[in-house]
Amino acid sequence: MTKNKYLSLFLILLITFLASAIGSFITTSFKEPWYSQIILPSFNPPSWVFAPVWTTLYIMMSAAIWKIWINSFDTKLLKLYFIHLFFNGTWSIVFFGFHQIGLALINLVIIIIFIITLMKKYLTRDRFSFYLMIPYFLWSSYALILNSSIFLLN
Repeated sequence: MTKNKYLSLFLILLITFLASAIGSFITTSFKEPWYSQIILPSFNPPSWVFAPVWTTLYIMMSAAIWKIWINSFDTKLLKLYFIHLFFNGTWSIVFFGFHQIGLALINLVIIIIFIITLMKKYLTRDRFSFYLMIPYFLWSSYALILNSSIFLLN
């Protein structure tokens, strides 16, 4: 059982970071020169901040769903997590790949709805999983403000 438990953690991390890798590839491939030419708000963080923040958040959100999974084997909740991850990964494609700031904003609202839904479900099953999602919710809320500002400025 322990072997399967850690295999499931590995698979969740792998799938989560695969979504991140796709987004990262799109970002690095299509970011410039477009991103340097748009108007950014004064509170836009420097580019180097994103990699360590997202790495930490992906580990935390993977740990959160993994704790739920090993305790309940709830396939519906795991599917919900992976659907949410799809939207998370597509944000970079929409924003940096297609340069669609408004559509990326809608995508981000969908992501936040998924985060809130997951957090509500986690709260009743595993408080630690719920707490692991708080930084992700806060960062995504900041991203919503940032994306909204970029949309309004451009």
